[in-house]
Amino acid sequence: MNEQRTSHRKFDAQLRQPTEAGKRADRLWFLVGALGAAWITVLIGMQSFRSWWALLLFVPVWAMTAYLVLPRLHRMLSDLYVPNYFFGRTRTADGLLGDPVNLGVDGSASQLDAVMTAAGWHRADEITLKSTWGIIASTLSRRSYPTAPVSPLMLFGRRHDVAYQQEVDGNPKQRHHVRFWHCPPGWLLPGGAKTDWLGAGTFDTDVGLSLFTLQVTHRIDENTDEERDYVVSSVLGAAPQASVRVLKDFTTGYHARNGGGDAFITDGDLPILELAAVSADEHALDDAREIRPQSAEQVFSRAPLSTVGAVLVLAVGAIVDLVNFIFTLTQADVAELGERDAALALVVVKVIGTILTVAQLVACWFVLRGGRRSRILLMCLLLSGIVGAALAYLDGTAQLALNGALLSASFMALALLLLSSESAGAWSRTARRARA
Repeated sequence: MNEQRTSHRKFDAQLRQPTEAGKRADRLWFLVGALGAAWITVLIGMQSFRSWWALLLFVPVWAMTAYLVLPRLHRMLSDLYVPNYFFGRTRTADGLLGDPVNLGVDGSASQLDAVMTAAGWHRADEITLKSTWGIIASTLSRRSYPTAPVSPLMLFGRRHDVAYQQEVDGNPKQRHHVRFWHCPPGWLLPGGAKTDWLGAGTFDTDVGLSLFTLQVTHRIDENTDEERDYVVSSVLGAAPQASVRVLKDFTTGYHARNGGGDAFITDGDLPILELAAVSADEHALDDAREIRPQSAEQVFSRAPLSTVGAVLVLAVGAIVDLVNFIFTLTQADVAELGERDAALALVVVKVIGTILTVAQLVACWFVLRGGRRSRILLMCLLLSGIVGAALAYLDGTAQLALNGALLSASFMALALLLLSSESAGAWSRTARRARA
């Protein structure tokens, strides 16, 4: 009986996807950010009905709903009902079920990179400020972008380790792409098979709105098995020393929808590429997330878009707050003070405001470089600011209108959402490991 219980525990441990300890605190911040986003969205939405010109606020309301509120809502709900163990599906960063896992690889990171490069695949860029602008510009102008970033998908509780893609006729809207995750040490597939990497390959057919999140995203072709077989055939054609074995009926053949609302079908087979005979330089993949950035150029080219966006929002917010404090003092309070007292108060406010602004900007710089403590400090300050603004609205101290207070609260909520995102948390944890 004891042996049977031990066996059940071991089997359960093999199925469950491990979660990093650092993500537990991020989940709390994730919830706080979701509440802040919902509150700000409701406030701005209410103001959009006050006058005809305020209808322009529909754009920021849509943006916050589609990219901040709905993803958080999906993530929190899916954490409750989506099983936290491997069953052949990825998850989106919003927590929705994503593309099917349809490919395996046995081999090192260098061997994987060698065969994919030889087969004409390009490593996808990370999602940064530069690459995001690049994909937007290339899509609008129909210019080629062979290393365009791909949206993050989650497996084993983390985003993909590396992704490869091939454009079709230089059209950034259509591309073959496949994401790979390195399996945890000693981890077994259901049924006891082993593999070093798992992948999810799909073909992008066009750009459109997500059915579930209203976000702009690529649409995938329904037959994911064709893309899976294309990846395998391209590798075998470029690297004859590679081979393939197939786990028949790895999952039950089924049809479903991914996190973007696109339908797909699969026969449930899992081909596994064997790369043991492939010769490659013995070096790890040059993954920028594992390198601690030093210069400003490295920081802005490697830091995730969410972290850079949060820092930009905080920088703008700090300057707005400083100007607001000075303006309020000089117009409202100076009349009640003597010239000497007014001048002294003005100097004190300017000095304190400048110190706080500089301190916040310094903390932002450390966050850009992956500072874990700086990120936590800024999130705590943002939370206190949001709570203070909410209390001011509740007790009537602040007026519910399109004013500086609402703008400042919106900045704080937006920055908290960005800092508590999956990519921002992963950036701080990765940078911490790089320093160790």
